[in-house]
Amino acid sequence: MILLLEPNTDPSSIDYNILIEQLTRLPGVTHRVHREIGTEITVTEIYLIGNTGTLSLEDMEALPCVERVVRVSEAYRILGRHKHGDDRPAHFEYNGVRFGQDTLHVFAGLCAVDVPEHVEQMMKALQEHGQVCTRMGAYKPRTNPYAFQGHGAKCLPWVFELAGKYGIKVIAMEITHESHVEEIRQALRQTGNPTGVMLQIGTRNTQNFELLKQVGKQQEFPVLLKRGFGITLDESLNAAEYLASEGNRKVIFCLRGMKTNMGDPHRNFVDFAHVPAVKRLTRMPVCIDPSHSVGTRAVDPQGVLDVFHVTTQGVIAGANMVLVDFHPNPAKALVDGPQALLMKELPHFLEDAALAREAYLKRQALAQKYRH
Repeated sequence: MILLLEPNTDPSSIDYNILIEQLTRLPGVTHRVHREIGTEITVTEIYLIGNTGTLSLEDMEALPCVERVVRVSEAYRILGRHKHGDDRPAHFEYNGVRFGQDTLHVFAGLCAVDVPEHVEQMMKALQEHGQVCTRMGAYKPRTNPYAFQGHGAKCLPWVFELAGKYGIKVIAMEITHESHVEEIRQALRQTGNPTGVMLQIGTRNTQNFELLKQVGKQQEFPVLLKRGFGITLDESLNAAEYLASEGNRKVIFCLRGMKTNMGDPHRNFVDFAHVPAVKRLTRMPVCIDPSHSVGTRAVDPQGVLDVFHVTTQGVIAGANMVLVDFHPNPAKALVDGPQALLMKELPHFLEDAALAREAYLKRQALAQKYRH
């Protein structure tokens, strides 16, 4: 059960303390407080954990400071969609950018940061095409221990400075250890916070529960969680719940293809049909990663790249974010060069994604027309 308190409830007020005292007395029930501090409004939610089935919604709504009560199911207690008037927001804002189940942002960029020249070319091209988000990999977990592992913390200052120079507001950046969060924080502070970072949990770490807990405890950075390969969708969504249970609800769920030879000749089996399923089950925005799903620059007889095709499949199904690899010189890319799109393909890619988004919105309107 979730108690949604009145906006801007003061935790030092008499009513709030009376509420907490009454909750403490509930038999077999513990509570956890989550506060989201915005620029104008502070939202407070209290999660009741335990035997809440016997608690009356009317009685709980009558408690001091309580505005509304939501009875939740067992699955995805915090991030899930629940009955009984659960109209909690399915969006959040970060560094001036709104991320929600009703928005679409393209994070085109380098899978792995290599040299400043390539990073600057990428960011300059994004600015020229009206983009404010990118992906830049500083920490790269690799299957082969001898493969390039990323430049790590030493590249962060100049990557962040270039982002500020070209108006990039959010960089999706994978981390593999909790120490990377502090390294990112320090580099941002050192450079005057010219941009923002969305922490990315890769598919290999989807069930690294200790990492999920540590990343979930910080609320400074939003988190992009990739679906784990070789596990069910339910298991991956529960990994997202780990983040939220520790306090960070600014989570985006990323579909990146499933590791199985059933997807051949693509690198992974494309799972973008799950976009509406995730949006139905949870309140998380949904990202798609066409680059790691396809894994090549294969092209159809009409000259359209497979990466373009699967991107539009995800967007027309309602995806809210696209994570896609580009590189100024894929032949010299240190990671995943064979799947990277060319800089000259950026305007085509963006326009194609916009066409799919337009079709999605028209389909949405059509569904509303025939709903009743």
